Amino acid sequence: MSPHWMPFTQMKTAALPLEVVRGEGPYLELADGRRILDGISSWWVTLFGHGQPEIAKAIGNQAQRLEQVIAAGFTHPPAQELSERLVKLLPLGLEQVFYSDDGSTSVEVALKMAYQYWRNKKAKGRNQFLALKGGYHGDTLGAMSVSDPSLFSSVFIPLLFPVTRLDCPITFEGDLEVLHNEDLAIESAKAILEAQPEAFAAIIIEPLIQGAGGMRMYRPEFLRRLERLLLEYEVLIIFDEVMTGFGRTGELFGATKAGIHPDLICLSKGLTGGFLPLAATVATNKVFEAFLGQQGTQDDPTFYHGHSFTANPLGCAAALASLDLLAGTKVYKEMESWHQKGAHLLEGNPRLERFRHMGMVGAMDWHPTEGAAYNTVDQLKAAFLERGVLLRPLGQTLYVLPPLSISQAELLWIYKKIEEVMDC
Repeated sequence: MSPHWMPFTQMKTAALPLEVVRGEGPYLELADGRRILDGISSWWVTLFGHGQPEIAKAIGNQAQRLEQVIAAGFTHPPAQELSERLVKLLPLGLEQVFYSDDGSTSVEVALKMAYQYWRNKKAKGRNQFLALKGGYHGDTLGAMSVSDPSLFSSVFIPLLFPVTRLDCPITFEGDLEVLHNEDLAIESAKAILEAQPEAFAAIIIEPLIQGAGGMRMYRPEFLRRLERLLLEYEVLIIFDEVMTGFGRTGELFGATKAGIHPDLICLSKGLTGGFLPLAATVATNKVFEAFLGQQGTQDDPTFYHGHSFTANPLGCAAALASLDLLAGTKVYKEMESWHQKGAHLLEGNPRLERFRHMGMVGAMDWHPTEGAAYNTVDQLKAAFLERGVLLRPLGQTLYVLPPLSISQAELLWIYKKIEEVMDC
């Protein structure tokens, strides 16, 4: 058995992992010489592609100047510049950047900030959280608490805090019930808030696309209606844009696409172009100012949270290079039409339904069929790899989320491979 304990893997029965020796653009090169087209951006982090020279050069240059420094009481140019640039790109009002290490941690930071905000304001109640059904926010304890219950969290249920979950009216091509479902979801949310008008500190939302829950998509119009209701009851809004940020919805951020101004936003994954772990939780001045006061007093409002690698200079340098690249492309605005063309290739396939696409993400539901060659997730993953493409279905959801370096022809080739596998 390998000493490398892999995530989400039963090590007793796992096959030997494939050894990757090189990455270039949208391709991975295996030790046996095969080239694999990365159709999922390696767990959604590789924003542009593998081995992006501009980001690699920025990391190397920074490593020769400063590789790490404690972030308490010290700063450095890459962290300062990154903070300023993020604030300019994010929706108006998000102005205070708190760095951490990964997506789950950025969510933990946001939850703790929202909870302590109300404690610092001396509010009675305001100690509960809302979340949308079907959401996923990470694998640390707080992040698991606000995620929908799943196989990932089931063993830890005794350790998790209770959360009230609101209906999320997902939609897909040809959905005739979406408006009715949105009305029902808003009515249900209103009833919950009316019953406990001062109970909730915040709500956490994956805007427009629920990633690990199955690439579930919903309309900006619903989110705007929900925002109006939450503002009425003064519930802080946290947007988890760990997956949706940096172009994945077709706009730089899901909040921008929906026209929403959250109180807190969580960023990671594509922040560094996928090169290094880095996360940021960005807050409004309203939230930030509740933490200002006298440290060490009885009513000390300080936010006592930090990480060894907070604002790591190498990660910040990678993020700056990634933002430069993002400013020079609009492919994330074009890719939705590419996914639409790919979906048209699959129309009528009896094993596929509920096609949906937004920005850089295309998804559909698949189902097993008697006599088909590939009827399990593992069988599908293996079949795609045999055909030179990396796809990892999320249960009954098959999705494509490629890096920005992919061409339209390469993306359509992935859809042709999906057709080929589903016809076996």
